[in-house]
Amino acid sequence: MITGDLKGQVDKIWNDFWTGGVSNPLTVIEQFTYLIFLKRLDDKQLKMEEEENLLGIKMQSPIYAKNQSGLRWSQFKDKDPEVMFKLFTSPQQELGGITVFDFMKTVGREGGIFSDYMKGATFMIPTPQVLDKVVQKIDKLPLDSRDTKGDIYEYMLSKLSIAGKAGQFRTPKHIIRMMVQMMDPKKDDIISDPACGTAGFLVSAGEYLYEKHHDWFKEEEFRNHYDTKMFNGTEFDSSMLRIAAMNLQLHGVEHPSLVGKDALSKSNGDVDDAFTLILANPPFKGSLDYDTVESSLLKTTKTKKTEILFLSLMLRTLKIGGRAAVIVPDGVLFGSSGAHKAIREELVENQQLQGIVSMPSGVFKPYAGVSTAILFFTKTNSGGTDKVWFYDMKADGFSLDDKRNPLLEEEVFEHCFSNPEKAKEEANGKCDIPQILLDWEKLTNGTGNFEDRTASSFLVQKKEIKENGYDLSINRYKEIVYEEMEYEKPEKLIASIKDLDIERQKALINLEKMIG
Repeated sequence: MITGDLKGQVDKIWNDFWTGGVSNPLTVIEQFTYLIFLKRLDDKQLKMEEEENLLGIKMQSPIYAKNQSGLRWSQFKDKDPEVMFKLFTSPQQELGGITVFDFMKTVGREGGIFSDYMKGATFMIPTPQVLDKVVQKIDKLPLDSRDTKGDIYEYMLSKLSIAGKAGQFRTPKHIIRMMVQMMDPKKDDIISDPACGTAGFLVSAGEYLYEKHHDWFKEEEFRNHYDTKMFNGTEFDSSMLRIAAMNLQLHGVEHPSLVGKDALSKSNGDVDDAFTLILANPPFKGSLDYDTVESSLLKTTKTKKTEILFLSLMLRTLKIGGRAAVIVPDGVLFGSSGAHKAIREELVENQQLQGIVSMPSGVFKPYAGVSTAILFFTKTNSGGTDKVWFYDMKADGFSLDDKRNPLLEEEVFEHCFSNPEKAKEEANGKCDIPQILLDWEKLTNGTGNFEDRTASSFLVQKKEIKENGYDLSINRYKEIVYEEMEYEKPEKLIASIKDLDIERQKALINLEKMIG
């Protein structure tokens, strides 16, 4: 958990960018990311040099050649601001005829997965003074600790959500953590997010494994799997892809598989039965032309709606037995079009639909006010849906207005995931996440009783869902308890009003006598 002091340091870096004229939040994070990458490159070579000196073994594949030492963080950070800025913007012949920024774009695999996505990267820090201020502050950040550097970057990314410009906003972290904990990633899982954005779901899954199963990281086979095959993301926005790569690297995943393409396009038709777990919040405001969509996705249900197409994609790319937790707009649950009905019937009849958590409409405010739900299902291609679990989530621990102020202390939010039973008492009705996690555990263990449809959590038989045209909206099945109210008969109410009127007249007469 990031401390208040570190938050303050990051806030100052953000403010330096902002007051220096870099006001687009996405640009701020990109430039911040580039500078962190440069510092990490130098730190990596410093470590290799230290090992070379200690062990006497010649360094293999150095990142910087000897004539490029002036391009290193440890060299330029102490330069005069004007000199430093020139190193970033004007090629230096004595340094190989390139700039610091050019070097970063051409460093290759030695720089890790991030360097694969540098095409199109642009240096946008406007003045020597801004560059110097930011470099000096970044240099003081504790980026040598896996936990700290990941938390620092996550906090910086949270500002992207706050600012929300350029159409960029992220799934709330506590919602992501809830979905990850419910899915309980396994040792051999191959995890995918087909619209990964900043890789929040992938990072959260990695952190869950690191915290819950730290002993697995002692095994070389698991470490190799974790580092190279476990995490897979698709994202068409190159800026987001770079940020996702850095986010994963700073959280200890050096070589994730990140693909820069539109997940629904014809160019993505070669991925079948590849993943065992999908965690996602795909775009659900788009509409595509049929001729641009990968043809196999239209076989499940012919539609232009991206939210339905992404569900088709997930069913195609999951292995048999693969699980998914995905956020969808409520329209997917009850939409009356043929495509909406077809995808619901597919999930209920041909796959195993386990649960639906209906979330309040304020969860994505102020950027989207649409009501959403989380679908939990397993790909079987042979059915398996018996009963579907519904949870009516009323509170997520934040105000449901545009401000989204936290209603709980940070410690209580942590208890939601580490000790839900305790957090349920502490939350005092302000957050349903502890109860959702407790009920899900009972559901998966077969120990819960979810027959009461007046409660927040209940089960519905597949037969009833089928009879209702595969409608999956919670309001279709939840029972509302109406409290009976008794009112006086009109005659009694009229008599009471007359009595009050007589009392009022008497009071006025007495007041007049007192004045007279």
